[in-house]
Amino acid sequence: MERIALKPLLLAAGLLAFMPLAQAASTLVYCSEASPAGFDPSQYTSGTDFDASAETVFNRLTQFKRGGTEVEPGLATSWDVSKDGLTYTFHLRDGVKFHTTDFFTPTRDFNADDVLFTFNRLLDAESPFRKAYPSESPYFTDMGLNTTIKSVDKLDEHTVRFNLNNVDASFVQNLAMSFASVQSAEYAAQLLKQGTASDINQKPVGTGPFVFKRYQKDSQIRYVANKQYWKPEEVKLDNLVFAITPDAASRLQKLKAGECQVSGYPRPADIEVMKQDPNLRVLQQAGFNLGFLAYNVTHPPLDQLKVRQALDMAIDKPAIIKAVYQGAGQLAQNALPPAQWSYDPTIKDAPHDPTKARALLKEAGVAPGTTINLWAMTVQRASNPNARMSAQMIQQDWEKVGIKANIVSYEWGEYIKRAKNGEHDAMIYGWTGDNGDPDNWLGVLYSCAAVKGSNYAKWCNPAYDKLVQQAKISNDREQRIKWYQQAQKILKEQVPITPIANSTVFQPMRKEVKDFKISPFGLTPFYGVSLDK
Repeated sequence: MERIALKPLLLAAGLLAFMPLAQAASTLVYCSEASPAGFDPSQYTSGTDFDASAETVFNRLTQFKRGGTEVEPGLATSWDVSKDGLTYTFHLRDGVKFHTTDFFTPTRDFNADDVLFTFNRLLDAESPFRKAYPSESPYFTDMGLNTTIKSVDKLDEHTVRFNLNNVDASFVQNLAMSFASVQSAEYAAQLLKQGTASDINQKPVGTGPFVFKRYQKDSQIRYVANKQYWKPEEVKLDNLVFAITPDAASRLQKLKAGECQVSGYPRPADIEVMKQDPNLRVLQQAGFNLGFLAYNVTHPPLDQLKVRQALDMAIDKPAIIKAVYQGAGQLAQNALPPAQWSYDPTIKDAPHDPTKARALLKEAGVAPGTTINLWAMTVQRASNPNARMSAQMIQQDWEKVGIKANIVSYEWGEYIKRAKNGEHDAMIYGWTGDNGDPDNWLGVLYSCAAVKGSNYAKWCNPAYDKLVQQAKISNDREQRIKWYQQAQKILKEQVPITPIANSTVFQPMRKEVKDFKISPFGLTPFYGVSLDK
């Protein structure tokens, strides 16, 4: 999952002017790192966007238990799966209320019509809403759900059936992901009638624990508690405010001053400072992430395996981890993080060997001084806190073997757009798992189907792809593990990427914050969180 907003930001200012003192005891302020690009979760892949919408305003049919990867009931109380794995019948929760806002008043409770609208909009490019509000639904298509789901039927007001074209072993987990957030069909119909379909992305209406109030770009987002939430024990705050603060140093100062109670994405160098402050706590856990370098195998000379092998073994990864991650990263040798089931611990890196790298480049006919454009993100991510420094160190390593790296950077949205078009030679990137299933890594990042999406290596290997697709449609976990581990070996041998690090995730907050749980998926959820009075 991409974890940064899609536009450069300005420092948030004047937040306290918007916060009545009478509300302070029940108002939690989160110093977030970026402005969301929008509030329609199906349209994005960024944690910044998901935090501002899916984790606050919306629910899904299934959901992940707080702080874990286990699926539990959400808007569906239970589900049945046919013996052939091609039919899923979901029994919907009764009495769930959509939000009442300044711009929408629901006349009915959540029902099957809302599920049909949510998924038919993603499936049918000819649906009136899709035409009124052009959309891409990148996760839905990158994961192949547009071809996996054949149809969605309403059996009655509280029962829906998903008919699949093929078995998908992670289907229930997929429906717990942010992009599958359930929208109000009644609200969408109102927007169509008004000719304001795009408001679904700016004025969200859901069933979640917090109700959207207003958004001031590059400054703040305000929410109030959903007093009618179907899980009332998870609504412990009266007000939630996102104070958009892109500068990490400013986030630290605001946290220390009590201007925010929770802060996102701390710099590694600030962790010890935070730990020494008696008013702060820093939660930490092994990150379910990977920072890596992707080689565009459609660009010569990166289309040659020997060249990719040479560039890979020329990189001094331990030096990068020491300088960039500053003790908060672990050496990554595989395309999966160690916490992901099916991870193959036998896969190891080729030795760091500049001499052999030069020999391989010579064998491949690559002349000394050859230039490769090395793209570096300008944004901070959990998987890589300083991509620019990483690129500079790789540049030095490649220079030692005769390759000149030209470092290229763009604003985040432009970076991703151009990379999807395949304009890069090599690019620094990162991923945090979304649903606990290996396909979210091996399928979404490296499969043939994802070449126009999140497969930035543009690598399509038929033998690898066959293994991944077989594993995806099998319900035999042990057999899936065997196929995925075979696929990992092919991936390592063919070197479409250089894994660099799995980072430790840190979550700083003030001591009065209670029951905050780190999401393994890199999200920032506030349901169930409270403040000491």
